[in-house]
Amino acid sequence: MRSYERVPITALRRVFQSRIPAVGTLAFGLVSLGLIFGYASDSMYGVDHGINLIAYWHIPLALVGGLALTVTFLGCVLYLVTGTRFWERLAHGSAELGFIFATLTLVTGSAWGRVIWNTWWDWSDIRLVTFLFVWFIYAGYLIIYSSAGGTAKVSRLASVYGVVGFITVPISYASTRLWTARLHAPSIGNPDAEAAISAEVLVVSLLALLFLYIYFLGSRIRMRELSARVNAAKTRMRRETYNTSGGD
Repeated sequence: MRSYERVPITALRRVFQSRIPAVGTLAFGLVSLGLIFGYASDSMYGVDHGINLIAYWHIPLALVGGLALTVTFLGCVLYLVTGTRFWERLAHGSAELGFIFATLTLVTGSAWGRVIWNTWWDWSDIRLVTFLFVWFIYAGYLIIYSSAGGTAKVSRLASVYGVVGFITVPISYASTRLWTARLHAPSIGNPDAEAAISAEVLVVSLLALLFLYIYFLGSRIRMRELSARVNAAKTRMRRETYNTSGGD
């Protein structure tokens, strides 16, 4: 590990090992549930239906998922530059979570759209199509990474793929402003948006999922590091056994 890497890696380890992510997840998660089911309106897009409350998870899932994939991109870049395994584990763990959040975004969005737009899916909507493309890209990243078997060569290949594939993320998130969206009209900074979403409730839900992401990411990295230490110990034991038997 290079000297300039020690500070950020140490800081990240302290965050991951602290109780703040777990406490934040629990606290903001409970407040989010209380606000969604006790305060937020279920009237959106001119439709009064309980399914509208799913927006307070659907939108944060998409935002935190995008953040997770951005962390994957940064981790891949840092691993390619430095070769430090911590960045590789950070990138892979964040990609796993980003992929899960992206999957839940698609599922909750389809359930919501079935009521609001009377369709589970619409191939003419640019946001849906580009986000599905992101999903396939990172499914490919995880498949490539799973074939690495701990080898540096395939890990670097997966990292290069993670860097190149990231271009799909900003394109998807900006797609409704770059092209005409059939269903997903821009909501942020758009006074004509029809979705009457409570910003306060949305922020609380976003914080809950953000803390959950940090908590799971820290847990995933610790598991990978523990697995690496166990594998290293097994390798040493095999070598010692081989040397002992060879000496006899």
